Amino acid sequence: MTLGWGGIARLCLCNMAIGGLAALPVNLFNRLMTVELSWPALLPGLLVALHYGVQMTRPYWGHRSDAKGGRTPFILGGIAAVGLGLVLTAYGIAQLTGTVALVVWIIAYALIGLGIGAAGTSFLALLATAAPDHRKPAAATFAWLTLIFGAIIASIGTGIALEPYSPERLLAVVPVVALVCLALAWVATVGVEARIGAVPAPDEPELGPALRATWADPAARAFTGFVFLSILAFYLSELVLEPFAGHVHGLPPEDSTKLSGGKDGAALLGMLLAGGLSQFRIGSLRIWAMVGCVVSAVGLIGLGMGLNLLTFTVVLGLGNGLFVVGAIGSMMRLASERQGAAGTRMGVFGAAQAVAAGLAGLIATGILDIARLALPTQTAYATVFGLEAILFLAAALVAGRLLHARPSEPQLQPGE
Repeated sequence: MTLGWGGIARLCLCNMAIGGLAALPVNLFNRLMTVELSWPALLPGLLVALHYGVQMTRPYWGHRSDAKGGRTPFILGGIAAVGLGLVLTAYGIAQLTGTVALVVWIIAYALIGLGIGAAGTSFLALLATAAPDHRKPAAATFAWLTLIFGAIIASIGTGIALEPYSPERLLAVVPVVALVCLALAWVATVGVEARIGAVPAPDEPELGPALRATWADPAARAFTGFVFLSILAFYLSELVLEPFAGHVHGLPPEDSTKLSGGKDGAALLGMLLAGGLSQFRIGSLRIWAMVGCVVSAVGLIGLGMGLNLLTFTVVLGLGNGLFVVGAIGSMMRLASERQGAAGTRMGVFGAAQAVAAGLAGLIATGILDIARLALPTQTAYATVFGLEAILFLAAALVAGRLLHARPSEPQLQPGE
């Protein structure tokens, strides 16, 4: 049995909770460590890289949810782990200093990575099997819309709740965000698996053979490479945008957090635009992925040139949203093509995403710290934005070839 639109919409509330939790480490906490606490930008870069590195366990969580025949416990347990990691991070920022704070942050970001890996992989695998084939592209788009919407609400809502910022207010706000997200995920998932039936038994009960079977599929292997390149471009500015707003434009924490929310809002608009037009056969998912990469590059070039901060942040977010629609539809379709392997395949794609995102944070913050030693602050940030623009243009070229269905090759492009 599969879900109707109402069931899909309710299930995607889980992704809204994941998006809300995931926004804080890369936006607010990064800003507080870099600007308010005056740590090098490389520190939050390393911490975020750790949380993405831990997500290399995604294939394990995906295969376990395949083998155990149920994904809800992995979703709720993962979200609880993320919430605990956020509270520990906030405590370290507000109450601790030096080596002790660093140790607490390392533990906290490892928990965040484990939780996001378990919850995110299991949710996407559940959605891939719960949505009927003709609704998969739209369901995937809706899942990403709710992810971004959750990040918007968390970023803007947390920014408002933190006014005026103080460590005590931070300690009061973050636990509330964690509890609200956990409650939302419970509402989203309760009773869903009982309605759709048991998860199909995996062809390969052991993780190693299951991974080898996934990698032996040429379409899955090629798409994994595309995910790595495009996500490397996608996340390169993630850890430098809010510090850029503080260092170059003088925005306080509550306003730079709202700026991140504005970027996510523009991404939401881009997803709605591309998804809606694609349903009316205006453009294709491949075209929207390519256009999104190019528009994102334009936004980054504008930021690097010192043009209007809000305008080109919105342009960057809009391009990100257009790009996501094409990529996520293909991921959902490929993950569900093989019975009993949806979790494992989603885990492989998620691991490629995690490695790329983690490397992006290290590359961006490392380049920024080195460039600031020799260049003016504005120019140092422009160096990072310029590199990301180049990667986005390269991803546009790859999308044009890889997401183009050829008669002799497996179809990677749903909805056309």
